[in-house]
Amino acid sequence: MEIKVLGPGCPRCQETERHVKEAVAEAGVEANIEKVTDTMQIAKYGVFGTPAVVVDGEVKSVGKVPSKDEIKSWISK
Repeated sequence: MEIKVLGPGCPRCQETERHVKEAVAEAGVEANIEKVTDTMQIAKYGVFGTPAVVVDGEVKSVGKVPSKDEIKSWISK
């Protein structure tokens, strides 16, 4: 599973990244988590508000800090 956290590194982006890491650990799933800060890379996803979360190429959240429960619902199989 590939999870990307899109954002320039603002406090909300950092909080989102922390929630993603904690949710992955709690769910016990294997995932590669990548932080994407480059605005051109972020724009390629059609995202113009950050933070954003992309799971396996699908944009799941834009412009807000998702809860750990929300993230777990995206990554649970």
